[in-house]
Amino acid sequence: MASIDLPKGAGVERFTLSEPRVFPKAHPPFPRIALAAAHVVADPRAEQDPWLDIKVDWDRTIAFRQHLWSLGLGVAEAMDTAQRGMGLDWTGAQELVRRSLEAMRDVPGAVMASGAGTDHLAPGPDVTVDDVIRAYEEQCEAIEQMGGRIILMASRALAKAAKGPADYERVYARILGQVREPVIIHWLGEMFDPALEGYWGNAEHYRAMETALAVIAGHAAKVDGVKISLLDKEKEIAMRRRLPAGVRMYTGDDFNYAELIAGDAEGHSDALLGIFDPIAPAVGGALAALQAGDLAGFHGILAPTVPLSRHIFRAPTRFYKTGVVFMAWLSGHQDHFTMLGGQQSARSIGHLAELFRLADAARLLGDPEMAVARMRALLAVHGVA
Repeated sequence: MASIDLPKGAGVERFTLSEPRVFPKAHPPFPRIALAAAHVVADPRAEQDPWLDIKVDWDRTIAFRQHLWSLGLGVAEAMDTAQRGMGLDWTGAQELVRRSLEAMRDVPGAVMASGAGTDHLAPGPDVTVDDVIRAYEEQCEAIEQMGGRIILMASRALAKAAKGPADYERVYARILGQVREPVIIHWLGEMFDPALEGYWGNAEHYRAMETALAVIAGHAAKVDGVKISLLDKEKEIAMRRRLPAGVRMYTGDDFNYAELIAGDAEGHSDALLGIFDPIAPAVGGALAALQAGDLAGFHGILAPTVPLSRHIFRAPTRFYKTGVVFMAWLSGHQDHFTMLGGQQSARSIGHLAELFRLADAARLLGDPEMAVARMRALLAVHGVA
């Protein structure tokens, strides 16, 4: 097998890759809903100021979504994995949703839901709760007019403008009262976005959960499910057990997803995860095993991906997108390691070298020779030999 010298501490070590695994593919009906929050592919050849301009390679971006659909996964579009509000603005997000919806029409059984938020409204002292409502209404209406389903994203502007839980209840009641179809509510924790600390009107998560549950219970017919991204399985399970009948829990826990999806005697979580982007082949294989009633096979496939996910999402967690795009490059889904806003620089070469090792341990490097060639090129750029 292919080998490469990788940095380790102050030195280097010879690393020999494993044989890649060919994972089985899942076919409907699926035992769980599995939505992958998909990344966008930047256009490195475009004339631009990379930290400021938004230049997307639309062909490769849509091709990646077709890859996810081919493996039996759904797509969570225009989310934080796509650098939403962190490189991709609302104008770019609308084009992304439109292009993805058009592509989905040619894929039988494909599933997609898209993020509606308030990121075109800059938080500030003069922004009111009514301003937040209008911003949500604008984005929800735009996605519905394109024929899309809605993921109701957490709002930085609301976190800044709200005076307490009652303001959250008013905003969500207004929006849920208007949407055409049930939505997925996304509670994104401050570890992913520090500007969202204290969401739902309380910095203590269990107390914040009471407000979220009250909102959901009051509008259960308009809530398909809730995704919480707090990286705490106990909080997710506690909330899952209190959801109204028919409302799903979509795990956003990139540390503990395998056991949360498998579930327990009292229920399970579906999934809406950023880590499903880089480990999509393994997710498809795990769903196929679960579909066959093979719980051991399910865990056998996903367990090796968990150390990789924990590394990609290690603190500062908001830089996880660098690892996601790095994996796409190593796996041949794009021919460069360039991100919107220059975010490829958010992780060190040592971090990426360890990611390489863990991706190999999960047997996700489908073309080891190509992965080695690309890793060597990156090491050379960083002056590591």
